[in-house]
Amino acid sequence: MVRRRYRLSSGRGTFSGFLASVVSRGVDDATWEELEDALILADAGVGTTTALLETLKEQAKDGKVKDSEALVALLKAQMAENLGGRDLELATDGNPAVWLFVGVNGVGKTTTIGKLAAREVQSGRKVVLAAGDTFRAAAAEQLGQWADRAGAELIRGAEGADPSSVVFDAIEHASATGVPLVMADTAGRLHTRTNLMEELSKIHRVAGKGPGTVTEVLLVIDASTGQNGLAQARRFTETAELTGVVLTKLDGSAKGGIVMAVQDELDIPVKLVGLGEGVDDLLEFDAAEFVEALFS
Repeated sequence: MVRRRYRLSSGRGTFSGFLASVVSRGVDDATWEELEDALILADAGVGTTTALLETLKEQAKDGKVKDSEALVALLKAQMAENLGGRDLELATDGNPAVWLFVGVNGVGKTTTIGKLAAREVQSGRKVVLAAGDTFRAAAAEQLGQWADRAGAELIRGAEGADPSSVVFDAIEHASATGVPLVMADTAGRLHTRTNLMEELSKIHRVAGKGPGTVTEVLLVIDASTGQNGLAQARRFTETAELTGVVLTKLDGSAKGGIVMAVQDELDIPVKLVGLGEGVDDLLEFDAAEFVEALFS
């Protein structure tokens, strides 16, 4: 049974026209055009859409698609296969392990850190949060509130301090006190600003020079931004050696296809998805459940 975690109202709307058409008319040339339109409108991107359709058409030639029901079933199965089979575990092998969070302003990065910290603390793991976004006092304050709520420790510097030094201090502190995990916030750097991206690279280098090990670099993307989110991912991939993506706001206005685009075009796994404001609304990505939500 599908647990209704994914509330992809926009995604369902995008596919509803295609489903109604194919069920009433059957499979013909217009069906493939409508499916192509539906996928692109759902933010899957041209490259991902083309590859998926080529696979489906080959299977259709092999006789696996004889009616609309078979096509929909095959489409869902292929999407789930393409999205699944990836390692979603967040690596913790370090003394301490360091998780860096990157992304532009307004995507829910600090909130994501807070929710993850709460989850790790609940599982019995001590956590230090590093307030590496030193350009906005509000960011450190917000992270401090999450630290209190989660039962984690916060390391912050003065406003305008070198972000790398704050992250380094947090790692040193965690090492000295036996805390196994550091989660580091970073400024909401605009991916079009070269100097800010270079600073992010510096944070990554400095974080790896102390006793800790950078085991995760997670890009946080607002799922409702669609293809703009994919553009962000491309730029951050060049700079930050990403290990995974966290998609926030994957409900409401999010169409959902960005999940396919990120994983297919950049080969970066979507490890976590945010489905609401609650502390428990950050979940490991479930490919089968996600695809089912798109069509249900």
